[in-house]
Amino acid sequence: MVTSRDVAQHAGVSQATVSRVLSSATSIAPATRARVLAAMSELGYVPHAGAQAMKTRRTNVIGVVVDDLRNPFYSQLLDELTRILNEHHYRVVVWNAGSSSHVDALAAIQESAVDGVVFTTATADSPELQAAVGRGLPLLLINREVDGLDCDRVTGENTAGGTLVADFLVGRGRTDVAIIAGSHAATTSRQRTEAFFARMAELGHPVPEHLRFDGKFSHDLAAEITRRLMSRAERPRAIFCLNDYMAFGALDALRDLGIGPEECWVIGYDDVDMASWASYDLTTVRQSSHEMATAGAAMLMERLADPHRLAQALRFPSTLIERGSTP
Repeated sequence: MVTSRDVAQHAGVSQATVSRVLSSATSIAPATRARVLAAMSELGYVPHAGAQAMKTRRTNVIGVVVDDLRNPFYSQLLDELTRILNEHHYRVVVWNAGSSSHVDALAAIQESAVDGVVFTTATADSPELQAAVGRGLPLLLINREVDGLDCDRVTGENTAGGTLVADFLVGRGRTDVAIIAGSHAATTSRQRTEAFFARMAELGHPVPEHLRFDGKFSHDLAAEITRRLMSRAERPRAIFCLNDYMAFGALDALRDLGIGPEECWVIGYDDVDMASWASYDLTTVRQSSHEMATAGAAMLMERLADPHRLAQALRFPSTLIERGSTP
């Protein structure tokens, strides 16, 4: 069995240097780190995770709590986040807040089996969030905020995004607008919705109650709501969906009904990769999952290095991307 002592001898360094490389210490010279890593690879050395954790009190594991990976925004975000954390020698364990892995997440957090937790979905009463706060673990919120919680967070300018959509629609005469929102408990949905309603009212076109829907961030439910809307005598001339995943559902339903974008516009939010596909060609508000993941990973690394630094908040600007769903 290859040991860290064998690696140290092969690389011509001390065993303490090997340990510092394994713990991702920043004091190691790049050339020395490269030599140690090369020795590990050549000898086929695999560090014992349990022993490392006992020595360093670090597990080199980051937990990520997600909600629905069917939504491509979160799968893109998770893919980029995992790539960056792996480059920093962290392993990633993913928990789905809406499934049985919820129990595993609570156990891992309560047992400090992870060095930090990233939440891409969270509300003030989320059990996983409460457990992480109680344990004093490093926290990062991506695409979420929680009222009253002072922790590192990366979000988009949701209020500006909702306002952009209202200005765009009214400026082009599409004032009979339905909105398919998500859970009001989610800050993303609440901020976008409230800003959209406020701006529409300010411009003289308040959105009536019978055109406001909770799509629960679901593709299928958004499609069903769209079919019901289009069965009415008075159809909306535009549908604003609070994320691209629901907008895809709306577009799929309109296509099935033979209704084109000239009759009913669809606007999404997020600008996931699929939004630019010719089959959807979706007008949407862009917030970059790549940029949010990169910034969030950097924040988390800083927090792990300095647990007592002040919390940081970063908001990325929102941009409306016009495509064929709003000709």
